[in-house]
Amino acid sequence: MLVQQEQKRLMEQFANSCREHGLKITPQRAAIYKEIISSREHPSADQVFRAVRLEYPNVSFDTVNRTLLTFADIGLISIAESSVGIRRFEPDLNAHHHLHCVSCGAIFDFHHADYDVIAVPDKISNSYTVLGKRVVLQVLCPACLDRKKDDLADAAN
Repeated sequence: MLVQQEQKRLMEQFANSCREHGLKITPQRAAIYKEIISSREHPSADQVFRAVRLEYPNVSFDTVNRTLLTFADIGLISIAESSVGIRRFEPDLNAHHHLHCVSCGAIFDFHHADYDVIAVPDKISNSYTVLGKRVVLQVLCPACLDRKKDDLADAAN
């Protein structure tokens, strides 16, 4: 029930934000937003496109990509930093940090209170407007680590 309530709250936020920014609330835009907030990953535009296309077969990749970028521009989602060169989208706007697998490109969220309060150096805050902070750790995820161990074992045989 909580998931449905949260999704309803986010969809109301979506509608309000669209109205505030003069965007029509189309079924395709709603489907794109619903898909991104339902994701527990950090999906690429292609992943969102493939999912939305199941419901709206005539939607184009360009429409999905431009819509995601618009959502990021108006603050509904953000763009997650990616170590594999593919733009990934972040549905969770709450304070959190990321683990990036340097092998498969997966992005995992984590929370750490000490990282939330890292001070921004004066030299930076005096010259720039800091909009947010996120710590990114480059890792090998458990699945990639297991594959590398298997590859090393195979090479030894």
